[in-house]
Amino acid sequence: MSRGWFVTGTDTGVGKTVVSCALVRGLRARGLDVGVMKPAETGVEAAGPLDAIALRDAAAASDALDQICPQTFALPAAPTVAAQAEGREVDAEAIRAAWRELSSRHEFMIVEGAGGLLVPIWKGATMADLANELSLPLIIVARAALGTINHTLLSVEAAEQRGLTVAGVVISHATGPLSDADTLNLMALRDALGTRLIGEIPPLVGHALPAEGAIDLDRLGL
Repeated sequence: MSRGWFVTGTDTGVGKTVVSCALVRGLRARGLDVGVMKPAETGVEAAGPLDAIALRDAAAASDALDQICPQTFALPAAPTVAAQAEGREVDAEAIRAAWRELSSRHEFMIVEGAGGLLVPIWKGATMADLANELSLPLIIVARAALGTINHTLLSVEAAEQRGLTVAGVVISHATGPLSDADTLNLMALRDALGTRLIGEIPPLVGHALPAEGAIDLDRLGL
């Protein structure tokens, strides 16, 4: 079984794809063969599953897009909700088959979830259940803005209660510059996380990429 990480968030829109791509690029810079996967992507329009495409580009992968992202839905909602809106169900076996193929082909896997840990992925299963099934430790992406202390620590606690390993937390400034209150609040979160904090992604303009080293791979044991 490949080594890898499951990237989850404290919320939607927190920057999971940016962090996932940064992890992929950092691993590739160290000479690792990296496979990527977005098991289910919602809010997919004519241009295709943009998160999965970004992951594929970061990995320079030749894997088929429908393996990287085996389940796509138009409604920007939780996968089970988006599937129901189309009169469908999320195909868990398609996700498992894609994982088996990709993880057997690559030395290391980055799997990006949808939303947070307790978002339902298919009937009776959450993203936390999927991460557990894949035996992948978590990278939790936390937003920098107000509310992040509660969201982040709840996510860590929920993961640990389910027997999941939290490899680290990355703070993402996906909402842009912070107010003075947000800045002080974020300092408290950094203190609370201690060594769990493995990186911070500053506000990015357009399609700019995080600086190399924004995520400390050495702290992840690489």
